[in-house]
Amino acid sequence: MRRCVMGLLCLLLTACGEPGFRPLGAGETILAFGDSLTEGRGASPTQSYPSVLAALSGHPVINAGVSGELSQAGMARLPALLVEHRPALVILLEGGNDILRGSGEAALKANLAAMIEAVQGSGAQLLLVAVPRRSLFATGAPLYAELAEQYQLVLDEEIIGELLRSPEFKSDAVHLNGAGYRALAERLHRTLLDRGAL
Repeated sequence: MRRCVMGLLCLLLTACGEPGFRPLGAGETILAFGDSLTEGRGASPTQSYPSVLAALSGHPVINAGVSGELSQAGMARLPALLVEHRPALVILLEGGNDILRGSGEAALKANLAAMIEAVQGSGAQLLLVAVPRRSLFATGAPLYAELAEQYQLVLDEEIIGELLRSPEFKSDAVHLNGAGYRALAERLHRTLLDRGAL
């Protein structure tokens, strides 16, 4: 009954212009893809957001984070993981290293678009998480909202910037600590619930 209600809610959100998710089936896999914020740098492996999200959601969550990765490398790495794990849903949190190194937002946007198309081509759903520009009060770089609109994606534009502006959630200038990764996992879990995936 609950799954039917959540499915209806997802349809209503979509009809109102808000992207939503199809409910995940029992045991379906979530692939958490990205760089050091996904890997969990600054905390223990059990404190990474994929590990915490697995406990919160009751679904297997694959931690496919690689510290220091640029989006071009991520674009090359993702397709094999989609084939290997066949996820029902992908959380894409990529681009921080491109922004930190000034690699160019046009190239980052093109690489993210290629990753989004690979995920959608595999049949998986996608939750996009924005990375902020290098500014104390920055929210997600505008390219993430543009991609979310173009591909009709669920987007969290604020959470990374919010956490990185809060010293109690950081292990250093650009990474979270255990409390920060838990807060990230809880926010993503709430988004998955609110948009019908769980």
